[in-house]
Amino acid sequence: MSQFYTAYVGSYTDTNSGKGLTIFDVDVERGDLKKRGEVEVSNATYLITSPDQRYLYATTDKGIASFRILPDGNLRRLNTAAIRGMRGCHLSTTADNRFLFVSGSFDGKITVLHINEDGSVGSIADGIFHKGLGSIAERNFQPHVRCAVLTPDEKYLCVADSGMDQIKIYRFQRKTGELTEADVIRCHLQAAPCFLLFSPDGKYLYVMKELSNKIAVYSYDGSGKQPIFEQIQVVSTLGKKFNDYSAATMMTFAKDASRLLCTNTGDHSLGIFERDQETGLLRQMSVLPISGERPTDICMFPDERHLFCANYESSTLTFFRVHFDTGLIVMSRAPLPVDQPECALIVSPPQTDSSKRL
Repeated sequence: MSQFYTAYVGSYTDTNSGKGLTIFDVDVERGDLKKRGEVEVSNATYLITSPDQRYLYATTDKGIASFRILPDGNLRRLNTAAIRGMRGCHLSTTADNRFLFVSGSFDGKITVLHINEDGSVGSIADGIFHKGLGSIAERNFQPHVRCAVLTPDEKYLCVADSGMDQIKIYRFQRKTGELTEADVIRCHLQAAPCFLLFSPDGKYLYVMKELSNKIAVYSYDGSGKQPIFEQIQVVSTLGKKFNDYSAATMMTFAKDASRLLCTNTGDHSLGIFERDQETGLLRQMSVLPISGERPTDICMFPDERHLFCANYESSTLTFFRVHFDTGLIVMSRAPLPVDQPECALIVSPPQTDSSKRL
């Protein structure tokens, strides 16, 4: 019996008739999706699953919505938990799914939530508002917390603040979920760090800088009393010939992290980088159009021969066959309409409907 997959796409709901979370059946061999239904979640602009893929968490206007993923891929709503702040824009969890981290772009807040035994979201463990002046006038010179991820050893939480051009490093208390500031990585003015990604071996941190259209590579050493991050490379997310306005939006790994993919809005493109797994360094292979406007997420199919991009401005998903040996992508079907998509996941639903944490 072949493995069964379901896709979930989260969308804005303020200015369209969509319900916010769309469920698709996945055809892995063809690299295709077929719409199954929708679930009402106001402005589900970021989705993640628990590490064991039994639960799904979504940002919503009222906080964080939690769902149990059923064996057929449908969702059973568990609860909605308040975050005592404005809507989040990014989510991540601990490896044991006991804590959830919510990044708040609108209010510059990082929130830590307990996750209950049944997968539902619990009470607030900690919350910190960033303070200070930023460097970007059109963003009102204020903090914007865009992304928060744990170091792979789970000693520290790295928090990207695009308004202040900083990555704040917090010491993470695994028993209580509390945060204490340990260090800060300062980026160039108006770089706007917006997304963070650690290599699977935990040795390298990749920092996407939205407004400077760069990816910075840092080595990481957490063996001492203080975290050590050292910048070893900076590469452009754009092709050499592009010189108009653009902003880097998202990045992800593929092919056992031997490839890194990123998207650019303005340029409306997808970049593919070869990654040296020993040194962590990147080499740009290609930057190609994604046949949509304002790409916000990249989703690899499980065969890693196909991918699709979620394109907010054109309200489409665009599909490609990808050739990692050459860095080429070839459009594989007509765009699929989805109202203002912002994020996407492909999940292998659990074999049984379990309500307890493993």
